[in-house]
Amino acid sequence: MTIQTPQAIRGTQDIFGPDAEAFGFVVETFERVRRLYRFRRVEMPVFEKTAVFSRSLGETTDVVSKEMYSFDDRGGESLTLRPEFTAGLARAYLTDGWQQYAPVKLATHGPVFRYERPQKGRYRQFHQIDAEVIGAAEPQADVELLVMADQIIKELGIADGVTLQLNTLGDAASREAWRHALIGYFRDHTASLSEDSQDRLERNPLRILDSKDPRDKPFTADAPRIDDFLTAEAQDFFAKVTAGLDAAGVEWTRSPALVRGLDYYRHTAFEFVTDRLGAQGTVLGGGRYDGLIEALGGPHTPAVGWAAGIERLAMLVGDRAEPVLDVVVVAESADREIEAQALVARLRRAGAIAELVASGSLRKRFDRAKKLNPASIVSLDQRDGNKTQNFRPLRPEVAGMELAGKVFAAFYADMQ
Repeated sequence: MTIQTPQAIRGTQDIFGPDAEAFGFVVETFERVRRLYRFRRVEMPVFEKTAVFSRSLGETTDVVSKEMYSFDDRGGESLTLRPEFTAGLARAYLTDGWQQYAPVKLATHGPVFRYERPQKGRYRQFHQIDAEVIGAAEPQADVELLVMADQIIKELGIADGVTLQLNTLGDAASREAWRHALIGYFRDHTASLSEDSQDRLERNPLRILDSKDPRDKPFTADAPRIDDFLTAEAQDFFAKVTAGLDAAGVEWTRSPALVRGLDYYRHTAFEFVTDRLGAQGTVLGGGRYDGLIEALGGPHTPAVGWAAGIERLAMLVGDRAEPVLDVVVVAESADREIEAQALVARLRRAGAIAELVASGSLRKRFDRAKKLNPASIVSLDQRDGNKTQNFRPLRPEVAGMELAGKVFAAFYADMQ
């Protein structure tokens, strides 16, 4: 009987080779930069009670109604694979006593899950880096997060063609006044709007502003703008954010149509966008969500954060070669194989990227070592009872070759 090999699930991916190196480069860069900003590393559960996401994302959003992977466990409780990080972090802030650290700066990364149509840069299991500041009401927190995001993008080497788009949603009073004005405006055009926008009109008119349906475009262009409804306090908050970005040398552009549909979003909304990924142009996005903790049953707690898809960032990074091999240790005699293992262990502990060739045909081992294209080769041989060990530099431009040579010399000096 022929056994059919199971195939990967649609919308998932096996990451290998240069793609995996690019993925790892994104994570390593994120981890290094978040330490510079003293964001505390956290690890979060992959699944939560469904209520964590339905309350935080809104029962009527597409993510909750169409895209979440939800299931009942054996006890009959509804659980959901996380579709994003922010809701789980807000839950942990309340249930784990993190209020004592407020304002607390948090950073994490890992897989998230959404059941949506797979396409370029979008998968059903994908990965995000995420940074949040919970418990800080000041605009300086928004600035710090944006400067951090800008630094990550620059250190990834992908800043060319990536633009920071920025908007304000105002405070609660500003947003409510704007919402009523939008409802009144779009009511006059209800029959001409797309079906989705007609459905959103009374519940969530802000979502109409970022509609991609061409039927909505003629009306969104002339819709009321948030600037006409900003309170003095909201204007001052946004002015401090933009002044902070200017002071830090972060370029930005105003995007009045950039919105967040959920009611708990306030003030700053932002996206880093590019035209290098086709329709999926957002590589990092976020905003201030001062009402989220309350939606989860906690006290009023200001917060701001962002998330970015690792796959999309890695696509912009492009293929990255694996690290150059500093040295290969070749045991050209069976009697030297244990010694070769000891040497390669010492090289690695010293920080050299090392490989061992000590199996297979003795005559072919050196040729196998050369095919690995290392910066240097150490060959260990034994003939007629005489031992020889040679260090052969091949690529002096590789920094690790000099280290390998020093470790080789010290190893045999200790053996004498």
